[in-house]
Amino acid sequence: MIIYEDNHLLALNKPAGILTQPSGTAQENLEEIGKSLIKTKFLEAVHRLDKPVSGVVLFAKTKKALSRLQMAMRDRQSKKIYLAAVSGEPPLEETLTNFLLKGEHKTTVVTSETPGAKKAILHVKKVGHLLEIILVTGRYHQIRAQLSYIGCPIIGDVKYGSLQSLKEGVIALHHRTLHLVHPVRLSPLTLEAPLPPHFPKK
Repeated sequence: MIIYEDNHLLALNKPAGILTQPSGTAQENLEEIGKSLIKTKFLEAVHRLDKPVSGVVLFAKTKKALSRLQMAMRDRQSKKIYLAAVSGEPPLEETLTNFLLKGEHKTTVVTSETPGAKKAILHVKKVGHLLEIILVTGRYHQIRAQLSYIGCPIIGDVKYGSLQSLKEGVIALHHRTLHLVHPVRLSPLTLEAPLPPHFPKK
């Protein structure tokens, strides 16, 4: 489960179906698992993945590292690459630009004039039987909503129109790679998580 660890950072490969952070309930979450793995009291997620999504999650082990990483992500100095198995006929390569409106538990594609709408951009590229996705913006449920909107819902994502189901609480979306600059050493760092077994083989 541990992808990378040093005095400042911990990167874990999150299984699909568990939360990234505590929710005030008894549900299992990756942050508490991480604290248990490395025997620490301070550990905070720099970014989150939706519960049904798997892949790289980066945690800061110090407040200084957390502050620097959050600022770098706000300034788009990191690069997140996802893989997804989708239905429909995805484009070979395209940049998707939409406006999204966040609801209580779901995001909807709307017009730019809609009050509260936020611009969302991602690049998609077909790689074998999967879709490679590079996030430009980081909106709530962005990948799931934008792919559904073009008629290519993620397999297992019933909330966003998939007619194919996987095991409960799991969808075929995986955060495979995170490129960033180390917050203390200031050197390039690449974190990668292998595809989980629940992904369709073709």
